[in-house]
Amino acid sequence: MTSLDPRVGKVTDRIIERSKASRRRYLELIAAEADRGMRRERLSCGNFAHGFAASGEDKPAIKGLRGPNLGIVTAYNDMLSAHQPYGRYPEQMKIYAREAGATAQVAGGVPAMCDGVTQGQPGMDLSLASRDVIALATAVALSHGMFDGVAMLGICDKIVPGLLIGALRFGHLPMLLVPGGPMPSGLANKEKQRVRQLYAEGKASREELLAAESASYHGAGTCTFYGTANSNQMMMELMGLHIPGAAFANPGTKLRQALTRAAVHRLAALAKNRARPLGEVVDEKAIVNAAVGLLATGGSTNHAIHLPAIARAAGILINWQDLAELSAAVPLIARVYPGGSGDVNDFHAAGGMAFTARTLLDAGLLHGDMLPAGADDFCAFATNPALDGEELRWSEVPASRDPTMLRPVAEPFLADGGMRLVAGNIGRAIFKTSAVAPERWTIEAACRCFSDQDQVLAAFQAGELDRDVAVVVRFQGPRANGMPELHKLTPALGVLQDRGHKVMLITDGRMSGASGKVPAAIHCCPEALGGGPLARLADGDIVRLCADKGTLEAVGVDLAARGPAEAPAPPVGTGRELFAFMRDGADDAERGASAMLDMMEQSL
Repeated sequence: MTSLDPRVGKVTDRIIERSKASRRRYLELIAAEADRGMRRERLSCGNFAHGFAASGEDKPAIKGLRGPNLGIVTAYNDMLSAHQPYGRYPEQMKIYAREAGATAQVAGGVPAMCDGVTQGQPGMDLSLASRDVIALATAVALSHGMFDGVAMLGICDKIVPGLLIGALRFGHLPMLLVPGGPMPSGLANKEKQRVRQLYAEGKASREELLAAESASYHGAGTCTFYGTANSNQMMMELMGLHIPGAAFANPGTKLRQALTRAAVHRLAALAKNRARPLGEVVDEKAIVNAAVGLLATGGSTNHAIHLPAIARAAGILINWQDLAELSAAVPLIARVYPGGSGDVNDFHAAGGMAFTARTLLDAGLLHGDMLPAGADDFCAFATNPALDGEELRWSEVPASRDPTMLRPVAEPFLADGGMRLVAGNIGRAIFKTSAVAPERWTIEAACRCFSDQDQVLAAFQAGELDRDVAVVVRFQGPRANGMPELHKLTPALGVLQDRGHKVMLITDGRMSGASGKVPAAIHCCPEALGGGPLARLADGDIVRLCADKGTLEAVGVDLAARGPAEAPAPPVGTGRELFAFMRDGADDAERGASAMLDMMEQSL
């Protein structure tokens, strides 16, 4: 095995050292749960009888403790295209469990909202908070003590992080995520983007826009761009939490069904032997592997928030400096839309996760000695599954089948992973350079300040932004309004940039996991609410954003000497007032933007 790159080793060692106390407390928790926690054999007869009363033909096996009982936590709904395929999974998985001498029950459901539906709408204010709701719902589902292993059915943006955060409270149990796969490719991404920008300029009708969007998002499965949902799948593979190669097989195929069956059989074997519990699989090496994969493939900036939150749930402390140093060590080897022309189906056809894992392992950029749940050895994740008759077979992908989309580490698209930490008198923020042309990595312009994205679009339509401009959208942080994505701004800002202007976005909110070609300093900490420096910027201030130097500065301005701008009223309507307690308790984006992680840590 290739020796680990010393730069990756340095970051890993620093995370291990920083996390010593919190990781020790977490491991003590799950050891105590394994030793003294709730299990079927410890339930009273009344408790136990309730747990198998409606289990049909599996009732004798569950009652007689004949083999492991697997809990299924499902994010199924049939409005969200990525999760619609999960509707039939539980009945199939029960059959697969019986084949392996096990049983399975649906432990519970978690919500799964679609950012594609809520993007730019009031419901988007609930998006990030839904991750914590999912974690809480997962804990409720697993609290019955009926299960020896856990299968997680979830795939999209906040859903996978939420499932993991909740399941890590039950980290003494083995767990696998069971993906559903991306929908087949639809309308070409460049054409979709072209119609969006025409609509932003008033040159395409709503009917034309809807036709383009419907041709792009057209069936069951995840959206095919490389946003947060598909970045989730990549990260879960490199953390060893999938069956190898499970990420990007399409729904409704025999291969997808065979991979689900393999996941159930594998989980049954782990549960029978009480092997590879989740809390031991998700260690510092697994977290670093996820970060390396994210950077190497140009994945979603949302994971600069989710990965610290997942890590903290396992007692591991990482920050944006860690990500920035890994980014400097890890080259960009994939160009997937919006960072390239092809989508995740094209990426998979080019060699996908198998080639990605192999070239990163060969370069010493992944921890090949980590403990995966989905295979005996991590090297299995450098192989690609296919059906040989009815049997699954895995094989290596020795070379990229499309070097315009996927390249070896020795011939990258960029020398670094393209996720930079920028910091200065405005705060700390993330700049995803991998999707931005290098000539735009340094931008200086006078700022125009807004308190929501609709104000930006109104100014754009009025022609007020038709110049070099630093668009500041503040009071979008986790405590202000729940930190919505601001993807609604992408077409308008893209139009300004295409007109030849120098344009940047600075915000304490999020962009989409499909962050695009406009330079953006996002997730700015501290957020504007509460008097952060972002709240002290004024129209006309000169702002300089430089990815090369890692700076985010208001030039020649003493922000501390100014009072903050007035914050908007808290959001009301569409259920947003129900989440006020989560917003009030949320921590900074760099720590995971969560209301519950601090309290969780204090309890250990």
